[in-house]
Amino acid sequence: MNGLTLWSSPGTFDSLGWALLHFLWQGTALAALAAVAMAVCRRASTRYALAVVALCLMFVAPVSTFFLLLRSPADAGVNSYPVAATEWARDHVVKPIVPSANSTIRRLSPSFDASPWLVESWLLGVAIFSLRSAGGFLLLERQRRIASNLVNRRVLAMCQALEPRIGLKRTIRYCQSQWLQAPAVIGWFRPIVFLPVTALTGLSEDQLQSIVAHELAHIQRWDFLVNAFQVVVETLLFYHPAVWWLNRRIRAAREHCCDDAAISICGNPVEYARALTLMEEWRSAPALAMAANRGPLRQRIFHILGLKAVGSSARGLGLAGGILCLTAALAAGNALLGIAYPKTHAGAASIARSSVNFLRLGDSPAQATPATAPNVKEKPSPAKPQAGPQPVTGGSYIESMKAAGLGELTVDQLIALKIQGVTPEYVRGLHEQGLQPDPNTVIAMRIQGVTPEYVHDLRGLGLSPNADQLVAMRIQGVDAAYVSAIKNAGIQPDIDHLVSMRIQGVTPEAIREFHQQGLQPDADQIVSMRIQEVTPEYVRDIHALGLKPDVDQFVSMKIQGVTPEYIKGLEAAGFKLTVDEVISAKIQQITQEFIERAVKHGFQNLTLDKLIQLKHLGVLDTPADL
Repeated sequence: MNGLTLWSSPGTFDSLGWALLHFLWQGTALAALAAVAMAVCRRASTRYALAVVALCLMFVAPVSTFFLLLRSPADAGVNSYPVAATEWARDHVVKPIVPSANSTIRRLSPSFDASPWLVESWLLGVAIFSLRSAGGFLLLERQRRIASNLVNRRVLAMCQALEPRIGLKRTIRYCQSQWLQAPAVIGWFRPIVFLPVTALTGLSEDQLQSIVAHELAHIQRWDFLVNAFQVVVETLLFYHPAVWWLNRRIRAAREHCCDDAAISICGNPVEYARALTLMEEWRSAPALAMAANRGPLRQRIFHILGLKAVGSSARGLGLAGGILCLTAALAAGNALLGIAYPKTHAGAASIARSSVNFLRLGDSPAQATPATAPNVKEKPSPAKPQAGPQPVTGGSYIESMKAAGLGELTVDQLIALKIQGVTPEYVRGLHEQGLQPDPNTVIAMRIQGVTPEYVHDLRGLGLSPNADQLVAMRIQGVDAAYVSAIKNAGIQPDIDHLVSMRIQGVTPEAIREFHQQGLQPDADQIVSMRIQEVTPEYVRDIHALGLKPDVDQFVSMKIQGVTPEYIKGLEAAGFKLTVDEVISAKIQQITQEFIERAVKHGFQNLTLDKLIQLKHLGVLDTPADL
C-alpha cells in the first residue's frame, strides 16, 4: 500500500506534471539544436546520427526532470509523501535561500494545482497511442503469417546474391505479397523482405535489384530497432509537435542513407530514380513497416541524382529558424522556471551580502543582530540534569553546536542549521527526548516544526517514533490531539497507521459512526475503507436492505461496484441473495436486465449458479452483446 500511496501522492503528480510542462521548452530547444546541426551537415548519415541523438535526448529530458523534481527540496513540502521527504532530508544538505533584512524565508515549493488532470490526460493519450501502435503491429504480424508466399527461384537467387555485397550474414526471407504495393521490410529480429506482385512484374531486373538492396540496407543498419524506438517516443511524448517533426526528419534521412547504400552496390542511379518514380504510384504500405517508397520522393530523387534540392538560401533560412526557435524555447523555459520557483525580492548580490552578515559563524548566538537573526521563537525545554554535552557560554556558534553534540559539521550544514534557526538548546531538547539525529535530520526536523515538546507529547501517548517518522508525522499533521482522538475513538494504531490514516483523511468522527453501525474496523481496515470510499452512509444504506456484511465484505462490495440500487434490482427480479452471493453476481455481471431476459425466454427455477452458467455460455446474448 505504501508504494501505491507514493505513486498516487500529490508530490509525484506535481513532479510528473511539471516534467511534462518543462518538456514543452526542452523538446523545442532540442529540436532547434538538431535543426541547426543538420542544416550545416551535408552527409545523410551524419544528419541521421544527429537526429537520432536528439531523439534520445528528448526521451531522457522529461525522465531526468521528473526524478530531479521528485528528489529536490521543492518536493519536500507538505504535499509530499513523508518517506520521500525524510529520505531526502537525511541524505542531502538543505541549501535554502538566505533572506535579506526586510524579507522572510521562502522555501522553493512548486505547486501545480492542475497536475492531476494534466497527468491523467497524458496517460489517456499514451493509452490511445499505445493501442494504435499495438494494433498496427498485430495487423502486420497477422498479414505476415497468412498473406504471403515465397518468391520464385530466380528472384530469390538475385536477392541472396546481394546479401554478401551489402555485408549481411543473417538469414533473410523473401516473400511475395499481394496486400502490399511497395517493397517493405517487416519484422525485427527475423526480418522478412516483402516484394509485391506489382514490383515483381512492373520493374526491370536492375530496378528490382536496387530496390531489394535498399531494403537489405535497412536490415544491415538495424533500422527496425530505431524505428521501434521512434514509435515508443511518439507514444510517450505525443503531445509535442517537435517529436513528430524530428521523427519525420529521421525517417527521411534514413531513406537517404539506404538510397546511398543501394546506389553504391548496384550503381545506375538513373534507373533507381525511375523505379522510385514508378513506386510513387504504389504508396500503400503499413506505417510501421519500412517501405522503399517511404519519404519525400522529390528530395530523394534530387539526392540520388546528385542535384541540389535545397539551395544555400534555404539552408541559411533553416539555420536562422533553428536559432530563433532555440532562443524562444530558452526564454519560455526561463519563464516557466520563474513560475515554478518564484524568486525572493532580494537580488543575488543582496542575498550574498546578507548571507555574510547573517551567518557570522564566529559569533555567539547572543551577538547576532536583530535584523539578521532567524525569526523563530524557540520554547525552552525544561532543564534536566544529563550526562551529555553541556552548553558553553561565550563561545562561537560552531563551538556551541559541538557542545550540544553536533560535531564535524560541513560549511553547508552550518549554513543550513543557522538559517533554519537551529540552536544548541533545540538540539539538547531533542537529545533529552532520546533522539540522536544527525545534522541533516536535525535540519529536516526543524524545517517541519518538530520540537522537543511535540516529541514529548507523542511519547506521553505511548508512541516512540524515530527521527524520520517524526518528520513524516509532522508533514502529514499528525499531532498529539489527533492521536488522542483516534485512540479515544477505539483504534490503537501504530505510527505507520497514523500517517496512513492522516493521508487518507480518516477522522475520529467517521470511526465512531462506523461503530454506531455495528462495525469495529482496525487500523488497516479503516484505511482500506477510506481508500475504497466505504462511507457511513454506504454502510447504512446496505444495512437498510437487510444485509449485514463485515468490514472486509464492505470493502469487497465497494471494489466490485455493488450499490444499493444494484441489490434492489436483484431483489426486484426475485433474487434475495447473501452478501457473498451479491459480490459473486456483480463479478459475473448478473444484472436485473439479464435475469428478466432469462425469465422472458421461459427459464424457470433459476438459481445464481444457473444464471452464471447462462452468462458464461452466452446463451442469452443478442447480436448487440456480441
